[in-house]
Amino acid sequence: MQTNLRGRDLISDLDFSKEEVETVLDVAFDLKRKRALGQPHAYLRDKVLGLLFFFTSTRTRCSFEAGMAQLGGHAAFIESQTTQISHGDTATEIGEILGRYFDGIAIRQCDWGIGNRYLNEVANAARVPLLSMQCDVYHPPQCLADLMTIWEKKGRDLRGKKIVVSWAYASSYSKPISVPQSLILQMPRFGLDVVLAHPPEFELMPEIMDQAREQARKYKTGFDVVDSMEEGFKDADIVYAKSWGPLVNITDPAEITRVTNKYESWITDARKMALAKEDAIFMHPLPADRNIEVTDEVLDGPQSVVFDEAENRLHAQKAVMALTMA
Repeated sequence: MQTNLRGRDLISDLDFSKEEVETVLDVAFDLKRKRALGQPHAYLRDKVLGLLFFFTSTRTRCSFEAGMAQLGGHAAFIESQTTQISHGDTATEIGEILGRYFDGIAIRQCDWGIGNRYLNEVANAARVPLLSMQCDVYHPPQCLADLMTIWEKKGRDLRGKKIVVSWAYASSYSKPISVPQSLILQMPRFGLDVVLAHPPEFELMPEIMDQAREQARKYKTGFDVVDSMEEGFKDADIVYAKSWGPLVNITDPAEITRVTNKYESWITDARKMALAKEDAIFMHPLPADRNIEVTDEVLDGPQSVVFDEAENRLHAQKAVMALTMA
């Protein structure tokens, strides 16, 4: 167990080593047991976490607020448009000021080409831990919850098991690429063979792809890229299929819509799930575009673990907060 996480930032998935991630999840399971048994665990009594949102949220806001309360502290919700950020407060000023008010700062800023840079600028100026609640590049809390869920469903020995991280069609908006990027970085470290499936226009960032391949080499796991949803699903133990925008290649909104609409057939349905292993699980960070991105039959079906996955956001994030802010 690694015990050197106090005061640390979590912005990139690789900010914590494999051993440190294992520590986070060991603590997360302990906190999950304590909550189930009604045992108090106020490790952050009198601590305050500032939650700064530039992007809408349901699970993230609720789980961070509930988690801080269960740890004995308080979460202060801050919506960026109701602050002076819109009138001139810089990232450095936010880091300096909020770092003096709070015991930790958590930020969700997903604007393409802006979010990750903003988080790092705030972190460089703050005297307290900076926790990402998602940016344009990474989504560490979601990925920790995903790994926790996979351990619950498939055990900790994942070597030889296959996860397909697949693009899926959605019409609601051009979604961030941070979830698939976090998955391909983190999952090889724990023995999973990764297959990334997407249409040609929906590539991930080249530097993230290089890092993912390096993690696969280091941990001796597979890493493949295919341009067929069906090929990706074949013999998968874990199906993680969600939409993301073609942001690496295209920024014009009209062109994004045109390109996205070419691939309406990329929906997770029972036929495609049947290509995976019989005991495969279906994962999605939610919210999903129902019957567009994934059918009700799959999302609400016996192979779906999306609600366990959503619950584990709470426990994984509590572990990170307890370890970094105590």
